[in-house]
Amino acid sequence: MFLANVAWKKIGIFAGGILFGTAGMKILGSKDAKKMYTEAAAAVLRGQDCVMKVSTSIKENCEDIYADAKRINEKRAEEEEKSLICDCEAECDGKEV
Repeated sequence: MFLANVAWKKIGIFAGGILFGTAGMKILGSKDAKKMYTEAAAAVLRGQDCVMKVSTSIKENCEDIYADAKRINEKRAEEEEKSLICDCEAECDGKEV
């Protein structure tokens, strides 16, 4: 008796699944659903464009910052080199080489 109840329960669940799957496929394949998918895809593409614009702007700003930092370091290195040359000249002025 228990075995018969379990078998019918499984058959009922299986049949309900088929019915729900069939109805779901009809709903998901309808014109309204396709229109909704299209609108959602368009929104994703607009979002992608926005993200790409922002990331491009950030990348350009980072490149500018890197170039400025590189120039500052080059200028600093030149000043240090000039300072060393001036120190050497000051030391060498009093001595014959």
